[in-house]
Amino acid sequence: MKLVPLGDRVVIKQLEAEETTKSGIVLPGQNKEKPQQAEVIAVGPGGTVDGKEVKMEVKAGDKIIYSKYAGTEVKIDEDEYIIVKQSDILAIIE
Repeated sequence: MKLVPLGDRVVIKQLEAEETTKSGIVLPGQNKEKPQQAEVIAVGPGGTVDGKEVKMEVKAGDKIIYSKYAGTEVKIDEDEYIIVKQSDILAIIE
């Protein structure tokens, strides 16, 4: 199954949170926060959304940082994805 986002929507997949800190401390599972980094899986066409012209600035394969509680989580087969608006993406990681 393939997800094809509409309008200014972007399908992302969360990157795994690190389980140890830089100093080597192991973090227990329940104390970890939801990671805000993800990889872009698919990008909508953009176009006119709510009467405004939207140009898509991300592409599939980009690593991004997105708003903490943004988007809608969906599960397809065994994979979990999040569908967010492009405006919920804060930065591209280069």
